Amino acid sequence: MKALLLLVAGIGGLLEAVAPRRAVALWTRALYRNAGEAEPREWVYAAAKVEGTLVAAGALVGLFRLATAEDDGADGGDDATGGDANGSDADEA
Repeated sequence: MKALLLLVAGIGGLLEAVAPRRAVALWTRALYRNAGEAEPREWVYAAAKVEGTLVAAGALVGLFRLATAEDDGADGGDDATGGDANGSDADEA
């Protein structure tokens, strides 16, 4: 589930970074009653592009960490209890 949320956030950030004017227009229509009267300043588009880039990069890093964490757990080493492969502790012998 976490990977799916990261993927959706990454795709949304990528779309916002690629098309910031369209993203600002969509958010403006969604949040304001009179969206036709609202006129964003020019710096808003640059900020949207930076925000989209950061969200996409953060999602990519999160997906990478999630993928490497799953790979580390599949190594098949000792279990978390500290016992040997048979499940018994060395002190019980």
